[in-house]
Amino acid sequence: MIDWVYKIVRRAEWDEAEKTGIFTGSADDRRDGFIHLSSANQVRTTYDKYFQSEGNLLLTAIESVRLGAALKWEVSRGGEKFPHLYAALPLVSVHSVLAIGRTSGGRPIFSPEIP
Repeated sequence: MIDWVYKIVRRAEWDEAEKTGIFTGSADDRRDGFIHLSSANQVRTTYDKYFQSEGNLLLTAIESVRLGAALKWEVSRGGEKFPHLYAALPLVSVHSVLAIGRTSGGRPIFSPEIP
């Protein structure tokens, strides 16, 4: 079974990363010293807490084993363990990048693996 981690990314940040082939994180990631990721079960709450008022967002899916020892699961929001990447993310490690659409009611539309 493949374990996936996810990153919600602003399209402008992703466009910049595509120029170099490496995503170094958002301003918040760089401030905190690691790239904030989510498990499938955490994506919706991350979106609701940090991104619901934004548009032009993407959801990247990364096979966690490809991140090696730089991926750490650490206690964060609400005492829950979140994946944190202590390295830049090479785009070749990203399995998929999908636009996050919205329903007519404004709720995000994610791929089926996001509960």
